[in-house]
Amino acid sequence: MSAIGDTILTLPVAGALRDAYPNAFIAWVVEKKSAAMVRQQEFLDSVVELERGWFTSPRGIFEARRRLRKLNIDTAIDCQGNTKSALACWLSGAERRIGHAGYHGSELSGWLNNLLVPTRKPHLTDRSLGLLEPLAIKQPRIRWQLPVPAEAIEWAEAWRRRFPQRLAVLNPGASWDSKLWEMDRFGAVATHLDNVHQTRSVVIWGNAQEREWGEEIVEMSGGTAVLAPDTNLLHLAALLGTADLFISGDSGPMHMAVAMGTRTIGLHGATRAADSGPYGPPHVALQRAFHDGNRRERRAAGNTAMRAITVEDVCQSIDKIFAQPHAAAA
Repeated sequence: MSAIGDTILTLPVAGALRDAYPNAFIAWVVEKKSAAMVRQQEFLDSVVELERGWFTSPRGIFEARRRLRKLNIDTAIDCQGNTKSALACWLSGAERRIGHAGYHGSELSGWLNNLLVPTRKPHLTDRSLGLLEPLAIKQPRIRWQLPVPAEAIEWAEAWRRRFPQRLAVLNPGASWDSKLWEMDRFGAVATHLDNVHQTRSVVIWGNAQEREWGEEIVEMSGGTAVLAPDTNLLHLAALLGTADLFISGDSGPMHMAVAMGTRTIGLHGATRAADSGPYGPPHVALQRAFHDGNRRERRAAGNTAMRAITVEDVCQSIDKIFAQPHAAAA
């Protein structure tokens, strides 16, 4: 409901529902931070946008209930598996509320949902699609279908023409410090891309701190990398769709690049690549170590596990990817 990356990873659920039930009314409940990932999504009939923290006040809960009850929902699917997502399903009045059994049905979700499905595969996308088994949906097609407007695509294509050579996008940012990789390493990767593959690197950023990191990478790259322009989420998605390669820690932009069909190298330390790595081939997930512990402990950890991934690891993955023909993701 709030994390951009998790919202993207769950998008195939909408496509699978639409394929199985072409005449169904399908609504998506999301917090405003991630709403751009589902607004105007072609498989959806309605998007209910809630303010951050809506579930922490009686007024917010009452308003969410009022809006959700108007939809007359029969079945609610709790992909996130925590208290607020399960609460939204319960407030909808749906008679059937499908959620995760066991570990991935955390907090109060196991009490608020009434049809619990065991997890069969670890990846978040597969776990979410597994919740559709009670609806007789098995082995659905994986379709992301990010709702990127034509205007954003046209802008990105015009911007891309500035770089006649191959283009790699580097993302130094992450929501947790424990997911960060060093800036000098990104700079060394940019140098490798230019020297070995004649590929220009562009560093994306989303706030003042990430812009500083981007400028640091540009400097350390010896001029082989440049700073990306300021973008909103959908223009960023369009930009990523024009690239030949994307390199990032576990983040929303990483999953955005996969959804746009761009070959991706994911760097993992505080999260397990099997759970949230770039989904499917031709993408690569690199992980040499893992910060054990619960979510709070892993978020507060240092980035020792990320530092276990070397520049050589990433450069070898780049070499292998560019040695293979590129087939765009679905």
